[in-house]
Amino acid sequence: MADNVLVMYAGQAVEYANVKDIFAAPRHPYTQGLLKSIPKLHEDVDRLYAIKGSVPSAVNFPKGCRFAPRCENCSQVCKEQPPELYHIGKGRQVRCHLYAAGRDEK
Repeated sequence: MADNVLVMYAGQAVEYANVKDIFAAPRHPYTQGLLKSIPKLHEDVDRLYAIKGSVPSAVNFPKGCRFAPRCENCSQVCKEQPPELYHIGKGRQVRCHLYAAGRDEK
């Protein structure tokens, strides 16, 4: 029912793309975690995947990336500087230092 998807975390857009691209290859670690948590009819599991940690308080966001305390890919720059919303082609945008100029795209 939608052509494009905007994924938000802690009040910020973290990923924007065509719906097919988001589901086929999510780029932001939060989007990846969300999609991993969706139950699958062909799998019988005791517990669904859960992203570690908790959403930060809106009155006390982390200094750098708002998702950094919960991110499996967190580096020092993530803890110190908020990431920009990077354009990564095909109309896609991702707010993550992994996609800063000069870094390899995942």
